[in-house]
Amino acid sequence: MSRTHRRDQLIEFIKGLLAVPFVLLSQPTATYGDDRTAVDAMVINAQARYGQIMLDMEGMIEEHIASQKIPGTISKLKLLVPSVGVFFTPLPLKAAFDFQDKKRRISSRRFVAPSFNDVRLVLNTGQVMALVQRSKLELVTFDGDVTLYDDGETLAPGNPCIPRILELLRKGTRIGIVTAAGYTDPSGYYNRLWGLLDAMASSEDSAKLEHRLVVMGGESNFLFTYTSAAPHRLVPVPLNEWQLPEMSTWTEENVKALLDVGEAALKDCVECLGLPVQVLRKERAVGIFPSKGIRLSREQLEETVLVVQRVLETSEAGKRIPFCAFNGGNDVFVDVGDKSYGVMACQRYFGGIEGGKTLHVGDQFLSAGANDFKARLACTTAWIASPAETCTLLDEIEHLGAGEQLTT
Repeated sequence: MSRTHRRDQLIEFIKGLLAVPFVLLSQPTATYGDDRTAVDAMVINAQARYGQIMLDMEGMIEEHIASQKIPGTISKLKLLVPSVGVFFTPLPLKAAFDFQDKKRRISSRRFVAPSFNDVRLVLNTGQVMALVQRSKLELVTFDGDVTLYDDGETLAPGNPCIPRILELLRKGTRIGIVTAAGYTDPSGYYNRLWGLLDAMASSEDSAKLEHRLVVMGGESNFLFTYTSAAPHRLVPVPLNEWQLPEMSTWTEENVKALLDVGEAALKDCVECLGLPVQVLRKERAVGIFPSKGIRLSREQLEETVLVVQRVLETSEAGKRIPFCAFNGGNDVFVDVGDKSYGVMACQRYFGGIEGGKTLHVGDQFLSAGANDFKARLACTTAWIASPAETCTLLDEIEHLGAGEQLTT
């Protein structure tokens, strides 16, 4: 379990396919100066072979999308990668690989094979191309920590993501911040997002931006919409404007039962592992966080997540309503619901935006202990590793949508 839950099987599959031409075509003994002809030939051949693999992947994804519409049908891709999920759009992976190859020089490498990050970024670019060149991007949702700002920080003035998000808003794209932070009062979210909210309020076209941005807290439990006149730039949205029909089972009785089981499992882990943490119970969440100045190890965090997740999955309370157990970087929390419901609630609030016209951007997409993972059930996604990558992705949305090519 320690290995499988930290891998993405589709990315590993594509990486394995690309490893074959790399082994066959790379020229590790050649030198750039003394054997330039051989190196140039290697690059051309590698580009062609990598490109063909990406074209083949495009075909398998299109066949998988077609099979999604026929109950009981299993696609070739599903047979090869059993964990593969739903695709909302085809992916132009050949064009995306060419784009990333110009930036990262993947085909020119002789000692380092195409990596997990290479494939991840190709998939991101392919998804952006599908949304802005072949469809219409109507809604972008973001995680908070590590996506828009560094872990534990805030979206302060000067953050390079802010002007890029403002540009999306001005062009009519709706924005959602879907975060695990579970505050019932807008002041908590303002303290995290104040740089963006104040920039919207001071913008020349502030009036046009009213209600184009929402904040979904507690994964899928508290929705606030932007309005410049409010004290904290946010006001709560009435439940009937965003709650999904399936949320009707999230009664106080069921919520309490789920959190009771989660809290007991967390306390067992604290005692068993000797964790220097405190337990925090909220209205729709329960979790542990360390004392000031103490950092928990990745192994401690992952062990706690997997134990709690297993306990909840096998409990009656965990079968009645959905939940998300995740590693927040230096804490572990259990939330009622998950980000798939959070994104779908944002889609409903904005009039029923489709999953194929929505992009969720986050940093946690592994199969366990990662709260962005479930967003794949609701819409297209982009997996980033830092706020800097988020900025790069937003630049791709801007320039690829305008038919331009980004410089390297």
